[in-house]
Amino acid sequence: MNDGVTPAMQALPDGEARIALVVHLPWEDVAALGQEAGRLAARMQRPVTLDEAVSHRLRSTRSAAHAKPAQAPPSVTAPASVSSLPPRAPGEQARQALDRVNGAAGHESA
Repeated sequence: MNDGVTPAMQALPDGEARIALVVHLPWEDVAALGQEAGRLAARMQRPVTLDEAVSHRLRSTRSAAHAKPAQAPPSVTAPASVSSLPPRAPGEQARQALDRVNGAAGHESA
């Protein structure tokens, strides 16, 4: 948020807040959000947006963090193994991410 622009924020009647953001994510994260939306849609038995999936993910992460006792930080070996993958072209990343989302959506509805 170094650009000096404050995101639009709105107080909602239910006590929550709505914040409009623009985020830049790797395609893998977009695919993960799509999979999260698919799981949430299956559980709620209705279509959900990526916005809903993000909100659900943030809430569940926050509540899980409060419910767990303090633990040692996770090992750093997992991110190292991910970063050691050979770089792919952005178009290839997008295609693979969309394939994962579409493949997950096909499995969720079956």
